[in-house]
Amino acid sequence: MANELILIVEDNEKNRKLLRDVLQIKGYRSIEAETGEDGVTLAMQHKPDLILMDYQLPGIDGIEAFRRIRNASETAHIPIVAVTASAMPEEAKKMKEAGFDGFQTKPINVKGFVQFVADFFSARAVK
Repeated sequence: MANELILIVEDNEKNRKLLRDVLQIKGYRSIEAETGEDGVTLAMQHKPDLILMDYQLPGIDGIEAFRRIRNASETAHIPIVAVTASAMPEEAKKMKEAGFDGFQTKPINVKGFVQFVADFFSARAVK
C-alpha cells in the first residue's frame, strides 16, 4: 500500500518529526498541524486517509478537534487515531467513548507503530 495521506496533529516538534520521518520512510505522505484548530482546518482542506491526533493540544484538545472533524459531513468518514503520552486506563476509556478509531501511546515503539499503521490500512482495504 502506502502513499496514503496522513495528517499528524501534534504540538511537540520532536514527536511530530519522528512520526513524519517514520511514515515517510514507509512511503506514506504526511501533513502536519500543531494545534487542534489547525488540525481541523487541514482535515477539511486535504481530507487525509488517516489522522493521528494528540490528545493534549494547545487551544482545543484532541477530543474537541475529533468532534469537529466527525461532525462535518465531508470529513466524518476519516479514521482518527489518538496518540497520547497518557496510558492511564481512564484516558483510554475516554478516547474510546469519544469514538476514536484506535489508540497509540507515546513514546511510540517505532516498529510497532509502523505495523499498526500498515495493519490499519490493510484492515480498511478488506472492508
